[in-house]
Amino acid sequence: MKIAETREHSTEELHNLLEEMRRRLFDLRAQAVTEKLENPTQLTKTKRDIARILTVLSERHVINVESVQHHLEKQHVAKVAGAT
Repeated sequence: MKIAETREHSTEELHNLLEEMRRRLFDLRAQAVTEKLENPTQLTKTKRDIARILTVLSERHVINVESVQHHLEKQHVAKVAGAT
């Protein structure tokens, strides 16, 4: 994802993308540990995408990014627990 593409998203979409990218990074790290990762450059690309999203949020003077992410994570966990 390019920085121009990242800037086109709304702030709420960026928060959702950030959550998605962090989950993806977690999954990629797990695959790397179990040696099932086909393309190791995916780790670096995902980290850079996360950095781009954080940069755009910083440019927009969004504060408390981590607390918003924590809140979104709680919602996701509650949604998953309710679905099962």
